[in-house]
Amino acid sequence: MKSVYFDNAATTPIRPEVVEAMTNSLKNNFGNASSSHSYGRSSKSIVESARKSIASHFNASAGEIIFTSGGTEADNLALRSAVRDLQVTHVITSRIEHHAILHTLDQLQNEYKLEVSFVNVDDQGDLDLKHLKTLLESSEKTLVTLMHVNNEIGNLLDLQEVAELCKAHDALFHSDCVQSVGHFSIDVEKTPIDFFAASAHKFHGPKGVGFCYIRKNSGLKPLIFGGEQERGYRAGTESIHNIIGLERALDLAYKNLDKESRFIEDIKTYFIQQLKSIIPDIKFNGFSGDKKRSTYTLVNVQLPISADKAAMLLFQLDLKGIACSKGSACQSGSSQGSHVLAELQKDTDLNFPSIRFSFSIYNTKAEVDYVISVLKELLNN
Repeated sequence: MKSVYFDNAATTPIRPEVVEAMTNSLKNNFGNASSSHSYGRSSKSIVESARKSIASHFNASAGEIIFTSGGTEADNLALRSAVRDLQVTHVITSRIEHHAILHTLDQLQNEYKLEVSFVNVDDQGDLDLKHLKTLLESSEKTLVTLMHVNNEIGNLLDLQEVAELCKAHDALFHSDCVQSVGHFSIDVEKTPIDFFAASAHKFHGPKGVGFCYIRKNSGLKPLIFGGEQERGYRAGTESIHNIIGLERALDLAYKNLDKESRFIEDIKTYFIQQLKSIIPDIKFNGFSGDKKRSTYTLVNVQLPISADKAAMLLFQLDLKGIACSKGSACQSGSSQGSHVLAELQKDTDLNFPSIRFSFSIYNTKAEVDYVISVLKELLNN
């Protein structure tokens, strides 16, 4: 049986170079970065060198990169601190954000007098920026949080336009960039974004580490208290080997971005062509079938099959060695469907299965051919 991993939006395999760098660190860099002796100073130097390297990819300063356990913590740090410490009383978001945003806002509404407004979204997942502008006319202290790349349907947000719109209305702007960092360029000198979240395991780095970009002099305060690590923003001994893994993965991602993005986009284009050849009436959720308006890393498709076939489809694909996703991986253990697709699709469409296929540099067109052949077999039986 072949094995095909088409679930890279959930997590990516670690690059061998990253494993090597992390293994070397585990062997040789065990000192606590807060210790004053030579072992600690060596570890501290490594952490700060990695921070500086990471910041350089975004035209940021080293002090604006705060290491976290991943994207969810980074989102929580920005949102919770903005409400708690920056007197934000109004948050504008959309109903198709990641649950790291939506569930955090639900909790903040329970704790604070917080108004949450939702930008209108059409049936393709396109955000109504005219409506956003109207919502920004509020007199309250406002934070906008909108994701750069939607993790389920792949839609791209015009980060520059939204950032400039927020700045013009004196609103703070945060973006969950977990699906875009390492895949798209972000320049914080050109784009007036205040905060964004990233996670290493989305660009061939280790799980359990990410960062929050926090624009200098933002006034944000810690989410986790204790020591003075991470400029006082996040207490706790730094995970040096994970930070090294993050830095190495990000460096390789951006060093090879042009070549690797073209390679992955070619696989996505080929996959779309092959899907259309066997399922002429297939539907692409959001803009995932449009390479100009979606990320090159994924497609989300609605398959025109009966409910009986749909119930077992992912299981049957798994039996054939094919890994893909129904909705986002964060919901895979839940009986609930995708909140993103529920927002976009008509009730009749929700009766049909939607599957997300996502790609990386480690995939091939031969794997596409195998997946297409399996789908053809399963759909025709």
